[in-house]
Amino acid sequence: MPHTGTYEGNPIMSEQPELQQKDSLAVGLAQIAPVWLQREQTLEKMLSYAERAAEEKCELVAFGEALLPGYPFWIERTDGARFDSDIQKEIHAFYASQAVQIEAGHLDPFRRLAVEKKIALMLGCIERPADRGGHSLYCSLVYIDAGGHLQTAHRKLMPTYEERLTWSPGDGHGLRTHRLGAFTVGGLNCWENWMPLARASLYAQGEDLHVALWPGSDRLTTDVTRFIAMESRSYVLSVGGLMRREDIPPEIPHARLIREGSEEMLANGGSCLAGPDGKWVIEPAVEKEILLVAVVEHRRVRRERQNFDPSGHYSRPDVARLKLNRTRQSTIDIRDDVL
Repeated sequence: MPHTGTYEGNPIMSEQPELQQKDSLAVGLAQIAPVWLQREQTLEKMLSYAERAAEEKCELVAFGEALLPGYPFWIERTDGARFDSDIQKEIHAFYASQAVQIEAGHLDPFRRLAVEKKIALMLGCIERPADRGGHSLYCSLVYIDAGGHLQTAHRKLMPTYEERLTWSPGDGHGLRTHRLGAFTVGGLNCWENWMPLARASLYAQGEDLHVALWPGSDRLTTDVTRFIAMESRSYVLSVGGLMRREDIPPEIPHARLIREGSEEMLANGGSCLAGPDGKWVIEPAVEKEILLVAVVEHRRVRRERQNFDPSGHYSRPDVARLKLNRTRQSTIDIRDDVL
């Protein structure tokens, strides 16, 4: 049985529907701009694209990194490294107010849609989890299966460069894979996809459909997408967001300052799909909001694994192996007396 994660509560369905065992899978890559730093409006937009993907018969739809409610583009454009800055504190406080609390049910609309449309979702969000005190922010990759179960909330292991001024480092709890029809799906956030051991941890769990979430840039996705596909002999979906200067809404704190420091295009997308031979199925799409749809065939994975299988016949666990700690980290371990 797939892992159910730490966010249990009442399931939307008591049983996950049986997926039809076939050799192909229809996937959707939703390249969109958020309603930046506004959680509810962005969620509604994402739901509309998920519905479109379901209408296109997709069985999985993926969205970019940190899309809900948005990537912290303001940091490098507003002197974000200045210590004890009132400007940075004010923007960060607003960002935290718009972050996702899974325990509060903020992602339940996606769970309901997954059940109704029989579609799995992989999405990037900014999580403000109660199990770490409820105030720090994590860049999380969330996987919701077609039965509406939230299977994984993977918190980014290491925020990159200026991201560390607003996001906290995650842990290995979400480094998991999940069965989806004939495929085994997993995913990583942005530069985690350059981390050899993070990738290897998913390969070793049978991953053959890798989802890489990005804030949005063909400069980031063009090379690494094909490289991971060739290294893993898997399909690789790279899904990026879009962000234009015009997408900075006037309602957010210091919107004018952020606009003044921003170029016209902050993130141009770059969503693409490579096959297990490293060749393009969908070349990088840029500077437009679009739903990209393709059918992936497991037969192609099996073909390419004939001569190279990184965790199978081409591995040497007697020589080198990886140790993975999937414990959800916390600063407290409470043990109450039983009366």
